[in-house]
Amino acid sequence: MLMSSNLATDAHELKSRLEWGQPAFTIIDVRDRHSYNYVHISGAIQIPVDDLEKRATFSLHKQRHIYVYGENEQQTATAAQILRDAGFTEIAEIKGGFIAWKIVGGAMEGLAV
Repeated sequence: MLMSSNLATDAHELKSRLEWGQPAFTIIDVRDRHSYNYVHISGAIQIPVDDLEKRATFSLHKQRHIYVYGENEQQTATAAQILRDAGFTEIAEIKGGFIAWKIVGGAMEGLAV
């Protein structure tokens, strides 16, 4: 699956990739630490939106497919733009953020699960 730099994806697509065990992608949760600890997409790493540019440059491969989600569409879009501005090209915004993930019944982990 080829992703363009401005792709928005729906939660169904990501859920399908996870269920089929497709490798070589990263899921980033840009919500605050409390929200992440409470519940998040299984396998997601937490990088707060305010730390994203600095931490992503050192932690992530620029060519890796990255799915990003936040509390809402605006936070997700902001995070995706930060990553694009930092030179990441394979960014997909999860439309509807974490709420959409819950609606499709995607796998979750955290204190609330």
